[in-house]
Amino acid sequence: MQNTVKIRLAVPGDAEELCKIYATYVEKTAVSFEYQVPSAAGFRERIEDTIRKYPYLVAEKNGELCGYACTKAFVGRKAYEHAAEVTIYLREDRKRQGLGKLLYQVLEEISKAQHILNLYACVGYPGEEDEYLTRNSAQFHEHLGYQTVGIFHNCGYKFGRWYHMIWMEKLIGVHQGDPGEFIPLPDLERRVLEEIAGTLSGGGKEVELWR
Repeated sequence: MQNTVKIRLAVPGDAEELCKIYATYVEKTAVSFEYQVPSAAGFRERIEDTIRKYPYLVAEKNGELCGYACTKAFVGRKAYEHAAEVTIYLREDRKRQGLGKLLYQVLEEISKAQHILNLYACVGYPGEEDEYLTRNSAQFHEHLGYQTVGIFHNCGYKFGRWYHMIWMEKLIGVHQGDPGEFIPLPDLERRVLEEIAGTLSGGGKEVELWR
């Protein structure tokens, strides 16, 4: 079907194409504070490390990889297991097509099933917008219900300029009593993933969350 958007779990074999998407942000923007583009092998290691516990999703449109989003451990201590950090990168020509929103919707539903209650986004933020960094990322997260909860002033230096970094937070669960043990993605029942996929599929969208 033409113009069908497919959200699926990333596999290590996606690394080369996803690294190309990420490279634009490293080389041409301050959205990423990295200076050097990782190798395809290094990017593959990042994917493999993530999927041991967390979802790593890719968006396809008409068979082309258009972007990716994932969660990862927030801080890493045991008490933080019910919180996760989100990351998203889209191909430049695939922005403002609803892909980012859909990727985050799927991430949120999987996170809830994992007993995650808090999601956090670390976002580069300019004192004044320039050709390397705008406030679009912050505005995107605000549109999806995230709120700014902290700012680190002039903590990132790239392209000869200083940039702020903000933390944005979204609460996706109720903080009352024992939230239950964190469930790594590979341990989630297929039935749960099928229910999530079924709920979010339709209307030109296909979600597939198992291998």
